[in-house]
Amino acid sequence: MKPVIAIVGRANVGKSALFNRLVGKQIAIVEDLPGTTRDRVFADTSLHGHEVTLIDTGGLTPSPDSSMNHKIKHQVESAIAEADVIIFLSDIQGGVIATDQEIADMLRKSSKPIILAANKADNDKLESQLNDFYRLGLDTPLAISAHHGRGIAKLIDKVISLIPQLPPDTTANRNMPKLAIVGRPNAGKSMLLNAIVGEERAIVDQIPGTTRDAVDTIFHYDDKDLLLIDTAGIRRRGRSGTGIDYYSLIRSLRAINRCDVALLVTDSTEFITAQDIHIAGYIKESCKGMIILINKWDLFSSYPQDEYAAQVRQRLKFATHIPILFVSAKFGQGVNKIIPTAMEIWQERQKQLPDSVIDKLIKQAVSSHTPPRKGIKRLEVIRAYQDGINPPTFSFLVNDPRLVHFSYQRYLENKLRQTFGFSGTSLRFLFKKAPPKKPRKLGGKKK
Repeated sequence: MKPVIAIVGRANVGKSALFNRLVGKQIAIVEDLPGTTRDRVFADTSLHGHEVTLIDTGGLTPSPDSSMNHKIKHQVESAIAEADVIIFLSDIQGGVIATDQEIADMLRKSSKPIILAANKADNDKLESQLNDFYRLGLDTPLAISAHHGRGIAKLIDKVISLIPQLPPDTTANRNMPKLAIVGRPNAGKSMLLNAIVGEERAIVDQIPGTTRDAVDTIFHYDDKDLLLIDTAGIRRRGRSGTGIDYYSLIRSLRAINRCDVALLVTDSTEFITAQDIHIAGYIKESCKGMIILINKWDLFSSYPQDEYAAQVRQRLKFATHIPILFVSAKFGQGVNKIIPTAMEIWQERQKQLPDSVIDKLIKQAVSSHTPPRKGIKRLEVIRAYQDGINPPTFSFLVNDPRLVHFSYQRYLENKLRQTFGFSGTSLRFLFKKAPPKKPRKLGGKKK
């Protein structure tokens, strides 16, 4: 289970720039406008070898004066409650303002490890203004520049030192397919779990889940034990509205990290929402298998399934290889298809192909479609091979990994899928710089 690191602070202090710096790629939208990141953004990343889930949040207003700011406040509060470490970001150029003091007071009540970082310290003169931030009373502040990378190594070291020892995943080493039921509140996750277990096989065992407030269910199906990771029981007293949505999202992230195949439960009457897309995108980024379950189909059954599925795929353009099942947890409609489909995807994730076969296919694909180039330099694929399973992982030795364009990677992925299937699961591609060729020795062999 990966620790959750949340970046919080008022608007326009550079939270998204720091998020992108720590993740190492451009994910969050960065603009010099207050309120650009109104929704949360999340990504898995490695901080000096430590795997974490990083969350970017909207600009916090402790006393919100609009419905949008109220929503952002709920989301940030939820992120604070679920985080293992909090990075409180402020702006060294603007100094400490009243909003910073209010946020500091709020964070102190959380009893979570907090790192105060003063951003935009782009030079030594600005860094000298750090003393002003001691009055927030949050331990020693750090001066950083997310834009220039100043102080980022110290920040990462501080984060790593504060990551708590999380409970071990007692199911991690068990050789069984792990399925996570994820999705928004009220989509029918809990009822679906009962329908799956009740209709398929008797429960073998129940064990405490390592995700907070969850219960893992082990049951027997077709001579094999399966683990169902349930994220339905997430409601907390005193929480409502967007707070619950945010708890659901973070709980889903934790469950997705542990599973092999994610069952994304959506509500047919609400179509595909922004949060559904967030969760689906995270499943893809985590290289997991996925089934999209259109639940409550009994309330929408007069609509043509093909047309509905086409609209879903239009909304989730990255999920063309993902099966879509129409179900009704309430009446058991289509539920009997879920586990067989999940098991097919799990088997696809175990598929191991000979290196020679992969190399031949990729080189044929490259010869059929000209690789990208920058200036006079063109991408060359020297060798391709499968590097692992669950998820299926493919390594490409190339002349320059920087020449790989996402559209060309998608082309190569489509070639692999057309030939070998891999239906329902994401594929992991690793592009590595090929070692230099050894120069040939001149002259003949010594006698």
